[in-house]
Amino acid sequence: MRIPFTAALLSGGESRRMGRDKALIPVAWKGDVVPLWKRQLAVLEAVGPSQIIVSGPPKADYPASLQVFPDEWSHTGPLGGIATCLHHALPGLLLVLAVDVPRIEPEFLQALLRQALPDRGVVPILQDRFEPLIAVYPKSALPVALAQLAKNDLALQSFASELANMRLVVSYEVPASEQEKFENWNRPEDMHLLS
Repeated sequence: MRIPFTAALLSGGESRRMGRDKALIPVAWKGDVVPLWKRQLAVLEAVGPSQIIVSGPPKADYPASLQVFPDEWSHTGPLGGIATCLHHALPGLLLVLAVDVPRIEPEFLQALLRQALPDRGVVPILQDRFEPLIAVYPKSALPVALAQLAKNDLALQSFASELANMRLVVSYEVPASEQEKFENWNRPEDMHLLS
């Protein structure tokens, strides 16, 4: 039986190192050149979520039907975005994808979802570190995120570790064949036209 899940695009970063909005970077996708946010939304749509939401400021070209939620906790980095998405997600699981990891494909996200249970998510591990911006969280992770925000502990490694300790997530060791898909774009020199 398929577990219902919400898919969330995390697109609320300030992009200081990039010097421009990462979500608007043009990339090649399915024979066209599109803004990065559109590519990432297409990847999320391909895994068949019950709901798609976006955390971050709205963009002029977003479809009118897209549910966009500005981060409810300002200046709290990605943890604030994850908490915002957990708050607005339907009951069940939340699949998050950061806008700035443009090599992730639907097949990888489907592999993560297959390892999840209705009350237990999955966080990839790459080189002994959690990759919490491409992960599946149970709705019950929200109180953990809120507790960290209340302490001003914004470290995502701490968040993922606490969830693992509470058995709310399991880890997934990223195989060598998938590691290049975790390349993330933070600076202008990171960018490549994808095909």
